[in-house]
Amino acid sequence: MSPRGARARRANGKKHVTWLAAGVVVLGGTAVTAVAASAGGEDARPGDGAPRAKAHALPLDGKDPKRRALPRTGTQAFSLVGVSWEDSGDSFGGTAQIRTRGAATGEWSAWRDLDFEVRAPESAEGGEPGVRGASEPLWVGPSDGVEARVVADDGETSVPDALRLDMIDPGETVRGKGDGDGNGGVKGSGKAGGKGGTEPTASPDTTRTTPAGPAPEPSTTPPEAATGEASTDPAPSTAPPQEPTGPAPTTEPSRSPEPGTTTPEPGTTPTTPTAPTAPTIVSRADWGADESLVQDPPSYLNKVDAVFVHHTAGTNDYACADSPAVIRAILAYHVRTNGWNDVGYNFFVDKCGTVFEGRAGGVDRPVLGAHTYGFNSYSSGVSLLGDYENGGVPTAAAQRAIADLAAWKLGLHGVDPEAKVTLTAAADTGVWTKGQAATLHTVSGHRDGYATLCPGATLYSALPGIRAAAGGSPYATGN
Repeated sequence: MSPRGARARRANGKKHVTWLAAGVVVLGGTAVTAVAASAGGEDARPGDGAPRAKAHALPLDGKDPKRRALPRTGTQAFSLVGVSWEDSGDSFGGTAQIRTRGAATGEWSAWRDLDFEVRAPESAEGGEPGVRGASEPLWVGPSDGVEARVVADDGETSVPDALRLDMIDPGETVRGKGDGDGNGGVKGSGKAGGKGGTEPTASPDTTRTTPAGPAPEPSTTPPEAATGEASTDPAPSTAPPQEPTGPAPTTEPSRSPEPGTTTPEPGTTPTTPTAPTAPTIVSRADWGADESLVQDPPSYLNKVDAVFVHHTAGTNDYACADSPAVIRAILAYHVRTNGWNDVGYNFFVDKCGTVFEGRAGGVDRPVLGAHTYGFNSYSSGVSLLGDYENGGVPTAAAQRAIADLAAWKLGLHGVDPEAKVTLTAAADTGVWTKGQAATLHTVSGHRDGYATLCPGATLYSALPGIRAAAGGSPYATGN
């Protein structure tokens, strides 16, 4: 539980479904596996016409306790891959490498490393039955073959138990009805969550859609910093936030009083401040989220104190038109492989600067995510698609989108994106110990809270400029 305890509340009753991989067989060199089944006996079905992400798994068996290997094997179609194991509390310090066969070319890729810098959330969600330890997912594009090798490090006696290779086919992109008007900023798809495997409320049609974004390769020039001097950071608090004493909020906390019913005198200017206008956000319906995967309703915080910036790692060679498929695959991986209730990040941004709704519950509401171990109960998480540790450079469009999103999201709670805040670590993170007061930027990198390379060296070095741009953003409070 977070130190704020009651700050993270379920909106309704809870129904947890454990996704179980069926038996895996290999026929003629082709892996035939496994799709998720409901522990409660109900089939989880997306709405008619929805892109059906498919999960496949191959066991990584072997006699050597410190090594596992899978020879080149033909598989069902997949575009994202990772490895997972039974006990989420069992950390793995070894190496895992995969290579894949391109479905279009038949050529095998070079060996690629998988990262192991992910932890199940410290909230109740991370302790649910069926939560597995796992690598970060790796987007490889349409593939139909895989080879893998996993080796424990010198200090480990074996690789984790029940080690397997997880592959995700994200399905095709379709446009949903109702929610996707191109400005999901306030609408989003807050209806998602708590479906218990039933059909989504609004069944998407089969009209294909391409996410907004410039056709040419985006520039990597940093966004223009805000003009004028940055505001002075407020003195950080030295005590953890207090538990709320009232009932759980049912709507987003507002910094502005409810407008009155009286008409202002002619010529007078209303004094009530207006909420910041929302940036354009592609809704879950429009990127094709399979809402039947989300079994429990969202949980909410009282306030978003900070925004943590992440990267998804993987590849920077994706086309922006493929961004919805990448996000669908990450959703399926977080649910069917990690065993979480929904995708961990609250938002995604791609290299063209398009912003996508992440975890369900309403983009303008303080939804509890699963992105920054030890600090989920205070924050919102935005992840930039791509790898910014191994040479990738965040585009100017992506940096501007992150700045505008952070300015708006923090502004809803009266938080200055150029300030600092003191938060109490809810777990030992490798950077902070449980209960320690951590003074952080209100727009921080994942590595500021947890021992990881995320969001990558180049994106992390861009954060000062992103904070300055957020302070000068038209979506920031008072601008």
